[in-house]
Amino acid sequence: MTARSSATQRSRVVGVIASRVDLDQALRMPKPPDLFELRLDRLAGIVDQHRKFSRARDLWSELENKLPRLRAPLIITARHPQEGGGNKLSLRQRRDVLTRFLLHADYVDVELRSASALRSLLTLATQKKVRRIISFHNFKSTPPLRVLCAKARAAKTHGADIFKVATRTDTPVQLARLLDFIAKKDIDLPVSAMGIGKLGAISRVLLARAGSALVYGSVGAETDIEGQLSLKQLRALGIGTMTKSG
Repeated sequence: MTARSSATQRSRVVGVIASRVDLDQALRMPKPPDLFELRLDRLAGIVDQHRKFSRARDLWSELENKLPRLRAPLIITARHPQEGGGNKLSLRQRRDVLTRFLLHADYVDVELRSASALRSLLTLATQKKVRRIISFHNFKSTPPLRVLCAKARAAKTHGADIFKVATRTDTPVQLARLLDFIAKKDIDLPVSAMGIGKLGAISRVLLARAGSALVYGSVGAETDIEGQLSLKQLRALGIGTMTKSG
């Protein structure tokens, strides 16, 4: 599937797991989304709180033991601190935790800025038949269309199966740039695009209907990402079927 053919297919819905509460709620879902995303950078903070009690390794193991009970394929990511990552993880920490959880993943999400430094991880992912999401986040603005296209081409050189872009959408002009990007005819790569900010919520609806490959929603009712809708809200708006196909 290419980015352009994705417009004729429904967007897949991704439920974001950023805490132990999210994980427990995801495990209980009678109708799971198409995929779950595991924010390892956010969960690392919980582990770090228990290091002085020598429970860090046990907590990671506890998390790993729960993952097979999830009823949808898994995206793993450990976000770069400058692209919204939690707990200021170093490159080595991010590489280590992603490598540990690669066994459980169907996709691994690595930022474009980190793709070269994490080349060994991406190579290992390919060997294990884990697909690649190469992502770009800009919380201050939405770059011009030519910049977004250049980043998509760069993502493809790193073997991206999907290019994910999340940018600031406080104005109609910023939102229009993302819509124009999704509509581009010459990007031979599935694109997942979403806005953050004042127009973030409506951006996710419009971009899903315009052909965004993935639409992300919080597992719980609350989120600290401005403009991100919950899975319940996405379902009410008719985004995806909220069940796995097949």
